Amino acid sequence: MTLKKYNPTTPSLRNLITIDYKREQIWKGRPLKLLTKRKLNSGGRNTNGQISSFHRGGGHVNLYRAVDFKRQLQDVLGHVIRIEYDPNRSAYLALIAFENGSLSYIIAPEGLKVNDEVLASSSNELAIHLGNSLILKNIPVGVFLHNIELLPNKGGQLARSAGTYAKIIKKERDFCVIRLNSGKQLELSNLCFASIGIVSKVNHRNIKIGKAGRSRWLNKRPTVRGVVMNPIDHPHGGGEGKTSGGRCSVTPWGIPTKGYRTKRKKKIK
Repeated sequence: MTLKKYNPTTPSLRNLITIDYKREQIWKGRPLKLLTKRKLNSGGRNTNGQISSFHRGGGHVNLYRAVDFKRQLQDVLGHVIRIEYDPNRSAYLALIAFENGSLSYIIAPEGLKVNDEVLASSSNELAIHLGNSLILKNIPVGVFLHNIELLPNKGGQLARSAGTYAKIIKKERDFCVIRLNSGKQLELSNLCFASIGIVSKVNHRNIKIGKAGRSRWLNKRPTVRGVVMNPIDHPHGGGEGKTSGGRCSVTPWGIPTKGYRTKRKKKIK
């Protein structure tokens, strides 16, 4: 087991469960400076200084790792130098050194180890190997996938968080039907790239933070219910004494939150 439990010497340690990074052999040093930059914290505010995303603020100053979601180097063999922790996402990253001398970060699949070989290619001669990136046309049905493109050459957008994956369930002439682990099915172009394997850090779902302070370290501020706000702040607010809202659950802007479709179809340019 890679989970780490603590003796209840303090109340905050009583329910704390974390990942044992030493046992998983995760890199302890600093990230590669060439592929990092400072990540600015907006505190949930837009360019006018108004809060547009609630419950954000504080937190540690993080360095952003430039992850190669497009797998831009085609047909160039790479080797895994190390597996790293990334404070900006739930999954691990793998630092890859390519034969032409370039370096890049990719999302590490579960089971990828140091010195393993990875390759990205659009040809059909590439073997189905952990960490390789292929177009959906050349991947057989039933293989676990991650970092999947929604549109060709746009970069991976699906199945990028810890423990997630997708499967090809059907192939047609120019499209593939994939099923996400949520059960949702999508029809994607055969030319979209996808990486082989399940995203690393499967035990992320079993982590327990143990205390409220750890949420503040992660840039998360306390969440307040709408029914205890004033009517100017939330549609559920106001009323004499305790009330349960008096209407269906909505956001602060009046948009329904239970079963209401909010996704918009994007125009393909």
